[in-house]
Amino acid sequence: MSSEQQIPFMAHLLELRRRLTIAASSWVIAFIGCYYYSEELFLYISKPLREALPTGSKLVFLSPVEPFFTYMQIAAVAGALIALPVILWQIWGFISPALYTKEKRFALPFVASAYISFISGAYLGFTWIFPLIFSVLLNMGLAGGEVTAMISMGEYFSIAWKLLLAFGAIFETPIVILIFARMGVVDAKWLSAKRKYFIIVAFIVAGIATPGPDVFSQTALAIPFIILYEVGIILARLFGKEMKKKVQVDDDDDASA
Repeated sequence: MSSEQQIPFMAHLLELRRRLTIAASSWVIAFIGCYYYSEELFLYISKPLREALPTGSKLVFLSPVEPFFTYMQIAAVAGALIALPVILWQIWGFISPALYTKEKRFALPFVASAYISFISGAYLGFTWIFPLIFSVLLNMGLAGGEVTAMISMGEYFSIAWKLLLAFGAIFETPIVILIFARMGVVDAKWLSAKRKYFIIVAFIVAGIATPGPDVFSQTALAIPFIILYEVGIILARLFGKEMKKKVQVDDDDDASA
């Protein structure tokens, strides 16, 4: 590698380190602030489960350190959500030099829409789907009142944050599709042709992300995923470009050249 090639490479590494430092620092600051309110945050996020528990049942902790580590995890996840706009802005700032000038004007809409989509997905999943999922799962497990539920706070939050992440991530689907459509990697025609495969993928992802093997939980996550895929197709049709065609080079032409 020549010195001319090394300089831009090192510059990219320094830029990447600078932006990672800013992103990490924003998360650490948000983490410290959220840890102060971690108990209140846990009471809020555990509300769907506590309301679904039978009368007299409460969440428990199974070791002396479980509450401490659970509150640490809550602060980490909440801090990441709060710092997400800064993190997204740093990601955009790193990739934007490779874009055309006319594409750079999408920086603010990209960050804003990605953040709003993620938070909206997590919030809608928490307020609408969480109560249904935990109510169904607990009713299945109580066996007509002959079994008592005893769920630890750490185990619950381990399930809850994965579900929140899953709902937030699937709401990014239209944004991701739009970006690839603008790049010419996919288009509405291609996405429509692959719809049946995406439906299968949606249920597989839902099966992995949901806490139980029941069809209800998987469907509750898969249906919004499929609907958002359709929204992505509409956005690709309105704002996307045609897919870039692969250029096949004739070996005979190369030989004659």
